[in-house]
Amino acid sequence: MTSVFSDTGLLAPGWADSPAASATCDSAFLQALLDAEAALTRAQAALGLAPAQAAAAVTRAAEAGRFDAGSLARRARGGGNPVIPLVADLTREAGEEYGPYVHRGATSQDIMDTAMMLVAGRTLALVLDDLGRTERALARLAAGHRDTAMPGRTLTQHAVPTTFGLKAAGWRSLVLDARDRTAAVRDALPAQLGGAAGTLAAFEAYGAADPAAVPRAYARELGLQAPPLPWHTLRTPVADLAGALAFTAGALGKVAVDVLTLSRTEIAEVTEGSGGGSSAMPHKANPVRSTLIAAAARRAPQLAATLYGSLVAQDERPAGAWHAEWEPLRDLLRLVGGAARDAAELAEGLRVHPDVMRQHLDLTHGLIVSERLSAVLAPLLGRARAKSLLTDLARRTYSEGRPLRELLAEEADLKHIDVGLDELTDPARYTGAAGALTDRALERR
Repeated sequence: MTSVFSDTGLLAPGWADSPAASATCDSAFLQALLDAEAALTRAQAALGLAPAQAAAAVTRAAEAGRFDAGSLARRARGGGNPVIPLVADLTREAGEEYGPYVHRGATSQDIMDTAMMLVAGRTLALVLDDLGRTERALARLAAGHRDTAMPGRTLTQHAVPTTFGLKAAGWRSLVLDARDRTAAVRDALPAQLGGAAGTLAAFEAYGAADPAAVPRAYARELGLQAPPLPWHTLRTPVADLAGALAFTAGALGKVAVDVLTLSRTEIAEVTEGSGGGSSAMPHKANPVRSTLIAAAARRAPQLAATLYGSLVAQDERPAGAWHAEWEPLRDLLRLVGGAARDAAELAEGLRVHPDVMRQHLDLTHGLIVSERLSAVLAPLLGRARAKSLLTDLARRTYSEGRPLRELLAEEADLKHIDVGLDELTDPARYTGAAGALTDRALERR
């Protein structure tokens, strides 16, 4: 059955049609809920608490296409979550003989929490694939532009020269940080099974000699970790997801805002491989990939904040705290999944313009290397005289429209000193350890 309700992502071009969109859609979440229910029956069958035929029957019935997500959504209002109507429908689908083994011993939160972990794990695998594409593309950019000099900018102004290779290596470092955090969280995702109040009492009532064995068997069926305790009000897994996802959005956002700056018309040191069009201005090629990533990075922290707020969960099972997690977690997974897709496309298609970078190094008439000149001239002229000289020459470069190299060559104080003005005033020769730092960064795997 299909539902009349469909979330197509009309207002969310950042994640629409992405692999993460498919992994987090209503049908995917419905299938995760059904997978959680079927695994519960199989786990009990593996421990001799249910017939093998029941496990087979429930597993056959647990196919999302058999259920109407719209109907479940409407009926969820009655009990506050979709598991209650789903259990009724799945019990009917499993048949009169085996239906009683559906959901046996569990509570709704067990299934919801476990489904969230399944959806998260499946989505994070897709995110990790795209983060891998992104870091590989950035590694190629860093290596290819190891010595491509460009202006370093601090507080929006030219500071000292740097290299595009070092900038790309820094982007890659953040992406690798995101990858490592995401992988660690993905690998630790736990199943949830505690029963009504986290005591596993129902499984003992159904004949389990060791009720704690049921969550372990359940986790094995699902490919999730077995938690040391039921975590109905111990929300570390969700908080860890929130942190990793928000960090990933921010890491990709850093790349995006740098590209947005560097691709401005008046800067144009980089351009996106395939810019987007404008509805009003035919000449424009907007940096759309970067724009969508930046939008995701701005939304993610607030969504994560809601998930962190749900750590304050009262009693053995809370009213409202776990309910508040479902939508922001899915939104975060979608946002980050879309941003990771866009980041991979951005990095793989980014065009770098070294000639423009070289031109911009000369915008300050040579003053971009004043730090170097100050360090070199202070021992020769004295610190006070060197500072006074450079301050005066900096003013004259603008008032006279002449390069610093030319003005320095006319200074009487320097005529008898061989200071190598050509090298000293060449911005491309003042990139410090940028090359070595890039090499070191690229050693990380």
